[in-house]
Amino acid sequence: MKIARFSSPDEDPRFGVVDGEDLVVLAGDPMFAGYETTGERVPMRGVKILAPVIPRSKVIGIGLNYYDHADEMGQEAPEFPVVFLKPNTTVIGPGDAIQIPPVEGRIDLEGELAVVIGSIAKKVRAEDYADVVFGYTIANDVTARTVQESDGQWTRAKSYDTFCPLGPYIETEFDWTDARITSRVDGEVLQRETTQQMIHKIPELVAYVSDIFTLLPGDVILTGTPSGVGPFRAGQTVEIAIEGLGSLISTARDRD
Repeated sequence: MKIARFSSPDEDPRFGVVDGEDLVVLAGDPMFAGYETTGERVPMRGVKILAPVIPRSKVIGIGLNYYDHADEMGQEAPEFPVVFLKPNTTVIGPGDAIQIPPVEGRIDLEGELAVVIGSIAKKVRAEDYADVVFGYTIANDVTARTVQESDGQWTRAKSYDTFCPLGPYIETEFDWTDARITSRVDGEVLQRETTQQMIHKIPELVAYVSDIFTLLPGDVILTGTPSGVGPFRAGQTVEIAIEGLGSLISTARDRD
């Protein structure tokens, strides 16, 4: 089931189930209110698709989680997941602009599969991970690469406003074990790899992260990026596609 968060003129954001070219409107946030519908159908062509979730708490990133990416960054494959945080102010939706901050050096895309948490989760066993997962979506863990290298840590480089495009939908039933991720800038392919190459798989990530801090409904785990991370600049279009989840397309512009 594909869940969209959308807005219409003169309406607050709502949720709907994608059904062909329409959205079947839900009575509330399905993470809390379930899948009761209002009976209304809204054509998708007349609405704006928003980020499918705005985390109330946090976006959790996992670094160096593909073997080839660790190698291209000059790092050994980590024994344990490398965890960092992005604030929820980084989140934007499909078609929204990634705003390039006035900093020196490269701004890179990082196409990733994102896990959306659906319930309070603490010390979850790996074999029980599915009990706390609401669904899956596409993410771009935008990174100011030169800033990351000069700071020697990752917070500033990954935390600028608009540096976490999410969407277009949350898929509640998705086989994450071998899905192809393809990232493009103005149509040129930079990344093409499958999630089969993850070092630490999703059950392990949910268990590891939930042992550090409590996960709340709407929290998002970014599961790492494959090799091929590369730069983009203002005026370009960035696309992250994952088989079974669609495409997340963002424009880029200089920050006002």
